[in-house]
Amino acid sequence: MADPSTSESSPNRYDISTVDLTDDRYEVKQSAIRNKYTVRDGAGDVVLRGKQKLFKMKEEFPFVTGDDADAFTVKAGGILDVAGNYAIIDAGTGEEVVVLDEDFSLFVENWTIRDPETGEPLATIRSKNKLLSALRHLVGVANLVPNKYEIFDADGDHVGDIEGKLSLRDAYTVSIDDAGGVPKEAVVAAACILDALENQ
Repeated sequence: MADPSTSESSPNRYDISTVDLTDDRYEVKQSAIRNKYTVRDGAGDVVLRGKQKLFKMKEEFPFVTGDDADAFTVKAGGILDVAGNYAIIDAGTGEEVVVLDEDFSLFVENWTIRDPETGEPLATIRSKNKLLSALRHLVGVANLVPNKYEIFDADGDHVGDIEGKLSLRDAYTVSIDDAGGVPKEAVVAAACILDALENQ
């Protein structure tokens, strides 16, 4: 039974129990180690760290908080799943919070954040540049050009952006203007995952 004193401050059922992302802007940066990411809030404090685990039967992206406590894990739904479903699993409860579903297409990169039980869409992350998306899949050097994405809620309304920066290491600014029912943790995790998958 949920504590009524906390239900007002945290009413979203898609929140992750171990993480409290209250800012509307986050910086996601890849480290020198491939597919290892640091997420900082508006004050510059580290709020999440994530690293893709390679050489496993199923891809895993475990995330820890800025204090190195387990936060959540993003797990691929299938064996060696390159494009498909990824579940965000709350480290505190062991429950699936949301599912990230990639629409595998050559000319557009769409990620849908869904309810893990009903499959109902909660948000969509869509590439702004179809040509660049296609080139990034076909030509390795195109990955040096930062991509940009828009975030839409379940009704198709624009609620934020993921803006790539020109950098030796991949860096993104995740801005969420009006979160509403859009789970911030899922959006930030998706920013790391889409970058890691694009670089494969």
